[in-house]
Amino acid sequence: MSERDKHLEQLREIVAEVLEMEPEEVADTADFVEEYEADSLRAIEILARIEKTYKVEIPQAELNEMRSLKAVHEVVARYAGWQD
Repeated sequence: MSERDKHLEQLREIVAEVLEMEPEEVADTADFVEEYEADSLRAIEILARIEKTYKVEIPQAELNEMRSLKAVHEVVARYAGWQD
């Protein structure tokens, strides 16, 4: 499994936990708001857990971008300096 896949799976688990879903139900490109009815509080909780897990700081302004698992990975990778 590549580093990118590992990161994606870890992020998928965080998102699934916050949205109270099974990880396999979270699709890479599904819009959290439109498809999973996530609200802004859930988005903030996802962000907080990511920051704690990876010890990175991500500005709340990025929340607008973080609407799918793929988008979350891209934002986190940028702030965490992942080269995957």
